[in-house]
Amino acid sequence: MNKIFAGIGVLVIIAVIALVPGMFGTTGNIVTEGAFTIPITEISETAKFYEYDSNGVTVRFFVVKANDGNIKTAFDACDVCYRSKKGYRQDGEYMVCNNCGNKYPITGLGTENRNPGGCWPSYLASIIIGNELIIQKSDIDKGRTSFA
Repeated sequence: MNKIFAGIGVLVIIAVIALVPGMFGTTGNIVTEGAFTIPITEISETAKFYEYDSNGVTVRFFVVKANDGNIKTAFDACDVCYRSKKGYRQDGEYMVCNNCGNKYPITGLGTENRNPGGCWPSYLASIIIGNELIIQKSDIDKGRTSFA
């Protein structure tokens, strides 16, 4: 009887793997269609900028590892200076607005701007699952108006 249950269990596992492609892939990619994924191994203390086509509008964002080891994600735009379309650059442990010159410690990024209207790298939600940083495409789409 135990062999029958074991056999059924193996068949169920095979069926799940066959029916949910990508769920058990070697990249650890759990979300496939609705997310932008970045391998953790590609993230360092040097900001890396990405682009995503949101219905014809190029949305830019960056990912960087803070010196405390936490990974930070933010749009390459802010509430005030986004119209300039100049974004940010990295200067050591700071991100610097290319329009107004304000500097922001990387360790402080990754929070929502509770007082909208100021220059601050706009918040972009992300989560780490396995060996990948996952950013939902719907969250990237929320920043579309800053790049239109």
